[in-house]
Parts: sequence; C-alpha cells; structure tokens
Amino acid sequence: MTKAVLPRFFLLILIWIMACAPLPVDSGPEPVAAPAATFTPFQPGPASATEIPNSLWVDPLIPEKLRVTIKGNGVLLAESKEKATIWLESAPKSSGGLPKIVWHYALVAAFPTVRDGIAFSELKAAWNGNGQGLLMTESTYGAMKTVFGGEASPDVEIVPAAGLTEALWQNRSQWGIVPFEQLNPKLKVLEIDGQSPVHKEFDPESYPLKAFFRLNPPVFALPPSNRDPEKLTTVLMTGTTALVRAISFKMQQNGVYYPAGGIGAWLRGADILHISNEVSFTPDCPPPALADGHLRFCSAPDNIGLLEAVGADVIELTGNHLNDWGQPALLGTLEMYRQRGWATFGGGVNEAAARQPAMIERGGVKFAFLGCNAPGPDFTWATADGPGAAPCDDYDWLVAEIRQLKAEGCVVMVGLQHYEYYTPEPRPNQLTDFRRLAEAGADVVSGSQAHYSQSLEFSQGAFIHYGLGNLFFDQMGYDYADGSRTTNTRHEFLDRHVFYDGKLVSTELLTAMLEDYSRPRPMTAEERESFLKEYFAASGW
Repeated sequence: MTKAVLPRFFLLILIWIMACAPLPVDSGPEPVAAPAATFTPFQPGPASATEIPNSLWVDPLIPEKLRVTIKGNGVLLAESKEKATIWLESAPKSSGGLPKIVWHYALVAAFPTVRDGIAFSELKAAWNGNGQGLLMTESTYGAMKTVFGGEASPDVEIVPAAGLTEALWQNRSQWGIVPFEQLNPKLKVLEIDGQSPVHKEFDPESYPLKAFFRLNPPVFALPPSNRDPEKLTTVLMTGTTALVRAISFKMQQNGVYYPAGGIGAWLRGADILHISNEVSFTPDCPPPALADGHLRFCSAPDNIGLLEAVGADVIELTGNHLNDWGQPALLGTLEMYRQRGWATFGGGVNEAAARQPAMIERGGVKFAFLGCNAPGPDFTWATADGPGAAPCDDYDWLVAEIRQLKAEGCVVMVGLQHYEYYTPEPRPNQLTDFRRLAEAGADVVSGSQAHYSQSLEFSQGAFIHYGLGNLFFDQMGYDYADGSRTTNTRHEFLDRHVFYDGKLVSTELLTAMLEDYSRPRPMTAEERESFLKEYFAASGW
C-alpha cells in the first residue's frame, strides 16, 4: 500500500466506526458510577466418572512390612494398576530415575541344622527343581522371581508366614526364604557364598537375595531398606574363664594373648562381649604351675591383659572361686574392672550391688545383664557388707528384676551359675530354674557354670543354653568317679546372639576345641558336625 492510499484507508475506518455508534439519548442528569465488580475465581465442577481419583496400587509381591508403612499416608488403595495414580511396584535392578527400595531376604532352615551355608548356584538349582524343598510366602515368591528370572519348579512350596517356621521344623531337610524382618531365633540363617544378613561384615552389594521396589511417583517417604546396619547388635555370651594353673603358665611362656590366638576375631567382632571370669586377680598369687591340682584359685594381675586384648565389655561375677583368695583380692579386682570401664553383674562389693543389673546401651537399645550363683559355697556369696557373688536364694528377686527391666523396654540377658554336671542333658532342677527365668521375660538365659557343655532349648520366647562349656580354662579332660575319663571338656560353645532394633532375630553357635591346656581354636568341619549332632540330639531335636 502506497503513502497516498494510507490516509484514505484510515478515513474509511473512522467513518465505519461512527456509523455503528448509537445516537446520544437525553436521559437526564448523569448517573452516579456503580461500584466495581468483584472477581470470582474459577471453581471446577465435580469430576466426571471417567477421571481417576488420587489412589495407590500395591503390587502383590510387596512384603507385608513395607505394606504396613504406607498406612496413614492419606492415600486410597486402588483395585488395579489401571485405576491408580500412584504405584508401589517392583523395580528393575538397573533402572535409573526414581529412588529404589532394597529389600533383603535370608535363606533359612530349622535351628537344629548342622550345615552353615551353600553356594548361590545350589540355591538356583533348588529354585529350578533339583528335589530340594524350598518354602516361602506368596509375596516372597513374587520377589524371588525377579532374583532368579522366572517361575520356580513345583519343588518350591508356598506357605503362610505364620506357618513357615513350624513347617521347617517338621521337615528338617527343607530350606526357606524369608524377608529379613521375619527372622526369628528358631530359624538358622544359612550363608550364601559366605554372606549372611545377620553378620556385621555383610556386603549388601554382592549379596544375591534382594529385591528392588519403588514408589511411582515418590509422593511420600518410604524406608530405603528393611535392613539398617545401625540397628544390628551382636552379643557374644561365653562360658567359664579362669586364668589359673596351666593356662596361666602358658600365658607367662607365650604372652597374655596366647589363649585367644585362634578365636580372637570372634571375640573382638562382638558389639558386646561377655566374659564370665570366676577368679580374682591379686599380686599375692603364687607363680602358676603346668601340673597343679589345687582348686583354690587366683590369677596374676597381668593376666587381665587377655581380657583387654579381646575387647571385653561386661564381666559376669557369679563364679564359685571369686573369694578363694579373700575379699581384699575381690575388691581389688572390682576396682581393676572399674578402671577399665567394664560393666559387671552377678557380683559386687555387697549383696545389694551384686543384684544390680549391668546396663549397656547400643544403638539406642538398653541391654541389661543379671546373674546369680546357686551352689555356693557360702563364702563365695556376697553379704550385706561383704563382696561376692549374688546368691540365687529362691529366685524371687531375680524374677522381679527381670519383669521390671522388661517393662522398661530393656533386652534382658541372664548368666546363671548353676550346679555342675558332666553330661549334655540338664537335670530337673536346672530345667525348673532356667525356665522360670525365661517365663519371667528374659531374652536369653545362659548357663555359665558348665565345664562340660550342655543342651539348648527355646522356652517362653527365650533362648536357653544350659551350659556353654569352658572358654579360657585348662581342662583338657575330666575323670569320673568310676575311673573313666572324658575329653569333652575341650568342647566349647560361644553363643553369638544377633539383635535387630532390640529384638533377638538369630543365634549363631560358634564352636571351639581346646588345645595345649590353654588355647581354644575353631572346630574343624568334621568336629563341628559331630558336636552339633550330639547336642541337637541331647536337646530333643
């Protein structure tokens, strides 16, 4: 358009506007202006029947523990994945983007199982059908399909969670797979390629039995895993220690650490190491001899270096020989423990102190240790104003103390110095006394009196071991009254109790053989198999 045309174009537009405008009307005085109109925001109408509400679909393979955590988030559950806006589902191992939840599972068997572990290839063969019975719940089966890459053989049996432990005990040849949170002490956790989720040195990256889940989209927080290593605590309970006679002689020859050379890693690896030391330290103790049949015991002060080296945390004082060298020796020993920051229980500067629990906190959980001495002799027992072991009396005070500590939320460990028997089977008086403490609520009742290991039992939710045998003592054999001799005093149990968030979830039976009158070592595979079979049978299993 040229410059000459532009003025005429705008003129035509102006004429058109004026022609369309209404003619003015004389309506009287000018009206008062009305108030400005208020703005009303847009309000959407009700959702149509085709719109999807804000709801969550949970994959059937999601473990029950994880399902429980989603309650209370204000999200409705959807009937199907298609009707949901949020999904809690399985996640590929290598998928990126959304945060993943790692769920660990454990291969288990009935507690009285001798075998300690298998290769993952053997587990895969069981999944694919080699005749090995394998039990698990429906949700675990769904998760394991992501681990093994497909459906299992008919050898894999689906059972309810509440019946899995009993089913494994009914058929000891079977294995089970359970989520970590469903472990209980009546199940033995089997290692897979040397890895176990109840071990402190567990490597979650290389461990094969794990599944991955994700919340899509991540609209609320969920736990990143069902296993938090900070909530795992191991307590190692041991048998009789008496650094006297031949063992003291060997320590003078080879150094104070010599007795622990074979099992030191077990001892130092515990979060809480229990030592039941039956003998007092005193500078007046005579030099030890390799062959010494005396039963009046004392230990050289330097020998306490062994307990330091293995990392002792709590010392049990229920032993028969505490006052063998007189009350001043025991009082001096108590001071040595105090200076090293070790907790003590089952004995003290007087009877009131001897009955006090030793309290140790780990990971926010309080562990209470209690104990007493049943057989005496009288001079071993603490009195109102003299040091010694706490007398068991009628056990009423111990029962009351256990109940009070449990009411306060403590884990309760009991070390009991009972009468000594040189057979695996406990006597009726042992059954009565140990079970009474289990019924009161103790988590573990451990016999510290035994020089000859005794059997085990589950009772009232507690783990009972009637006698662990020796730990550091020189007893290479025992002569019976009929002239026969046994060397089973060389056989030792060390019970490693695994607690998760204050709950006992597993107990591992470590087994050792005494050598050289002084030095326990881990049993060989053949020794361990024979030992465990004998004691599982003695336990009625």
